[in-house]
Amino acid sequence: MKVVAIANQKGGVGKTTTALNLSAALALRGQRVLLIDLDPQANTTSGLGLDVDGEGTVYPALLGHANVRDKIIPSGRENLSVIPSHMDLAGVEIELARGDDHLERLRIHLQGLKPNDLFDFCLLDTPPSLGVLMTSALAAADEILIPLQCEWFGLEGLAKIVHVIDQIRDSGANPHLSLEGIVMTMFDGRTNLAKQVVDEVGNYFPEQLYRTVIPRTIRLGEAPSHAKTIFEHDPTGIGASSYFALADEFLVRHAAVGPALASH
Repeated sequence: MKVVAIANQKGGVGKTTTALNLSAALALRGQRVLLIDLDPQANTTSGLGLDVDGEGTVYPALLGHANVRDKIIPSGRENLSVIPSHMDLAGVEIELARGDDHLERLRIHLQGLKPNDLFDFCLLDTPPSLGVLMTSALAAADEILIPLQCEWFGLEGLAKIVHVIDQIRDSGANPHLSLEGIVMTMFDGRTNLAKQVVDEVGNYFPEQLYRTVIPRTIRLGEAPSHAKTIFEHDPTGIGASSYFALADEFLVRHAAVGPALASH
């Protein structure tokens, strides 16, 4: 099981949209996926039509009161399982910070899932902040995938998250954490700015930048309000085809190409 943190401390960059739809696309490609919502705003959870209380989250497991495996529930979609979130998860920031081992707890739980061979990929949807939940996710992940909005302010945020990755490595909390990729989101091909930002990121991170870009489309924003992934809300639209392309590129990078679908 490969653990991938989908992270960006800047909000509004398409992080949750990417966590939801990349997970769904991988599941549709035949991969067994566990999606963990670590954001107390619980947008990933509600976007899948799930509703849980605080006990259904990773909160009790991080405090040592439960096993994280017991918090996994079906998403209602084949091959996609979830550990939901709830607003109560915000309290874990305070309680975890009191312990010296707070960066190790999530990693230990996820390491315990790996020998069971239950999942091919575990995706972590992280909060848009640099708090304990975000750093715990980075300490637990094998790699990080950064969604980046196609605007100049996004470049500033990229520099910050790369700095945090270096800090996590240098601290010894996760010396092998790698920057797996950068996904450009909210791309508007009609503007020169969007193209310039993509080119700029490619100049600095040519190996990490995904060729697939996620377009700015109203359908991607609408889907969570209907408790649907883009494949359920607008299966033939550009948003669905873009996330299928992202999943396929992701699988090629991980040498784990799933079965092709008859159509996108």
